[in-house]
Amino acid sequence: MQIGFLFRELPLSVLGAHNVPWVPTRRQLIEHVMRLAKPGPGKVFYDLGCGDGRVVIEAAKRGSIGVCVELRRELIEQAMENARKEKVYDKIRFINDSFFNIDLGDADIVYMYLLTRVNAQLRPKLERELRLGTRVVTLDFEVPGWRPVQVERHVVAGMTRVLYLYVKGVSDA
Repeated sequence: MQIGFLFRELPLSVLGAHNVPWVPTRRQLIEHVMRLAKPGPGKVFYDLGCGDGRVVIEAAKRGSIGVCVELRRELIEQAMENARKEKVYDKIRFINDSFFNIDLGDADIVYMYLLTRVNAQLRPKLERELRLGTRVVTLDFEVPGWRPVQVERHVVAGMTRVLYLYVKGVSDA
C-alpha cells in the first residue's frame, strides 16, 4: 500500500448527500476502541470520516498501517499535521474523498463514528468489499441489519457511549 496523500476535488452535491457533522471521538474512548479493534503490525486500519485523525493515529502508534479517509479538506490537513506531530505520518495514507468512493478490500479493521443512516448506506459496500474476518467498530450508531458480536457501554463526561464490534462473515450472516 502506498502511504501518502490524495486530494480529490468533489462537487458540493456530495457534501449534502452524506453530510455527517464532525464530532471527535473522545480521547477517553480511544483505548476501548483499540481493545475491540485489535490494531497491530501488518494490520490495515481504516478510519472512515477520520476528522483530526486521533483514532487512526493511535492505531498507527500500535503498528498498523493507517488509512485516514475524510471528505473535509481542513480536517484531513489537521489529521496530517497531528500525524506529523505524533511521528506516524509515514504510517498513514491520507485520502481526501468520500468513503463511498474508495475500495475497502485491503482493510483488516474499519472504524466509523457516523450516523445510523450513513452506516445503513455503507452496509452494502461493507458487505461487498470487506474480507471475511474484518473487524468493524462503530461508536454510538449501529449498522442496521448486522448483529454485533460485542457491545460495550462506557460513561464518559456523564454520557453513556456505546461501542459496537462487528465481524464480517459473522455479523452480516
